[in-house]
Amino acid sequence: MQTFFSTSGVDQVRAKLSVVAAGIGLLLVATAPLWAHHSFWVEFDVNQPVVLKGTITKVEWINPHAWLHLDVKSPDGAVEAWMIEGGSAAALLTRGFTTRTLLPGMVVSVEGYRSKNRALRANGGDITFADGTTLFFAFSKM
Repeated sequence: MQTFFSTSGVDQVRAKLSVVAAGIGLLLVATAPLWAHHSFWVEFDVNQPVVLKGTITKVEWINPHAWLHLDVKSPDGAVEAWMIEGGSAAALLTRGFTTRTLLPGMVVSVEGYRSKNRALRANGGDITFADGTTLFFAFSKM
């Protein structure tokens, strides 16, 4: 009896390898966002705590981290544009944040840790508002 599909050992091995390769490819694509996520310990310096008081210029409610942009006046009077990394938008919502909690023009104080590369970036911790209310902005407590 003649068949249209070859059943030789070589063809079977090729078919299995194709399935395995496709599976690995799908796995790599699906997990790529996890690789992009970084560790606090890699990017930020626990020995460089900062307290930044400034005016919010922009808020990015994105995942995996929300970002707060803050204009901070340095000791010499120059305005520095800081970026503060927060937790995920979903985590912040469970802590009491809404899209109206942090608005451009608000003055806040942020405690956190400066980036290791000394850029004007920090991992945010507690944010204190003008009325004294404090909310936790980071991904998790250390």
